[in-house]
Amino acid sequence: MRIRLLGFIAFSVLAVNSANASEIHEFKMANGMKVLVKEDHRAPVVVSQVWYKVGASYEHSGITGVSHVLEHMMFKGTKKHAAGEFSRIIAENGGRENAFTGRDYTAYFQQLEKSRLKVSFEMEADRMRNLTLPEKEFKKEVAVVMEERRMRTEDKASALTSEQFFATAFTNNPYHQPIIGWMNDLESMQVSDLREWYEKFYAPNNATLVVVGDVNAKQVFQLAQKYFADLKPSKIAATKSRLDAAQKGERRITVKAPARLPYMVMGYKVPSYKTAKEKWEPYALDVLAYVLSGGSSSRFSKSLVRQQQIAVSADTGYGIFSRLDELFLIDGTPAAGYSVAQLEKSIVKEIEKLKNELVSKKELERIKAQTIAEKVYEKDSIFYQAMQIGMLETVGLDWRLNEQYTKRIREVTAEQIQTVAKKYLIKDTLTVAVLDPQPLTATKPRSGLSGRH
Repeated sequence: MRIRLLGFIAFSVLAVNSANASEIHEFKMANGMKVLVKEDHRAPVVVSQVWYKVGASYEHSGITGVSHVLEHMMFKGTKKHAAGEFSRIIAENGGRENAFTGRDYTAYFQQLEKSRLKVSFEMEADRMRNLTLPEKEFKKEVAVVMEERRMRTEDKASALTSEQFFATAFTNNPYHQPIIGWMNDLESMQVSDLREWYEKFYAPNNATLVVVGDVNAKQVFQLAQKYFADLKPSKIAATKSRLDAAQKGERRITVKAPARLPYMVMGYKVPSYKTAKEKWEPYALDVLAYVLSGGSSSRFSKSLVRQQQIAVSADTGYGIFSRLDELFLIDGTPAAGYSVAQLEKSIVKEIEKLKNELVSKKELERIKAQTIAEKVYEKDSIFYQAMQIGMLETVGLDWRLNEQYTKRIREVTAEQIQTVAKKYLIKDTLTVAVLDPQPLTATKPRSGLSGRH
């Protein structure tokens, strides 16, 4: 199983249906807001998502976590609606809603019966420009986020190790910092930080509305015009480039934390599709990740877990459509009686095989079929269809890339896989973080604070 890089939300899919190939309609309002609509008439439901081009990678030292805290505050009242009313109104209309913050975006969504789409539009338009950000609510929500950080990162050894890993692997690249923010920044955060962030980035010309479901595209745009067209755009300066200096050698850290088992995460510097000069390379890297860790027939699962029994788990991850340069990730937990060093040695051995021997035609065909099947099954969820469209658009890529994905994967050759393995999976760009498990001690129960996730 590959490492999932989507962050706060997990998705499930059902069966494939040819209706997924329907056209995506694109509209642009005079105030700069883009509207993307995909008709899918299999059920009388609709998904509406508003994506903002802002996330953790837009933040700077001192205000890390501000995008995520602001996401929480988007449910805490506008000039028209009091705190909690947004969620109550959506629920009264038979829908469900939530939000998520990533490195490159913040998004808000509702899933509703198709006739209730106007409720979603009215509420989203209201909070795009009329958030009140009351001090009392801010203090409660930033406390919730700090507790969330303690539970999900500081009290979870593998997550703490991963956080330290990214902070070591990247220096100037803002993927260095955690989405939830550093604790010190959360502790010193002021509501004025959120207000400045909100006024700067929450504007129609920095947003994309994505609608997928049993709708008529032209009618959706007309409805969107009714609720969003009068919102005024903002002057949003282009984000300054923050590129990492070339890594000149291997980096290693050890994280000591209470845990039952050791753990390791390693990563090589690689381009994303957006930053790659050769646009075939990211697809070859994506297939390479599946060769190593793409199900029970993959090399890691077959060799490291079942045959050698040196690993409890070993997985890969690669964010092909990220906004900035990425890492080709590998993580794993050694089996009883084996060390992290032995597991790493076995992983590197598998990587060296890819550099020295071409992937066989039979294996490559199997991997491609599996990769494409996963992508097709994802499309059966209208929520996930909207996710893919919104994510690509918000990171600055053409949403049509999603439709081209299977074709580009089919075009990957064994020689290309070998080429990217030799070019990018090299020691000089490698970072390794190892969890050194410390004795577990009894901890006091948490306060019971909970966030929106």
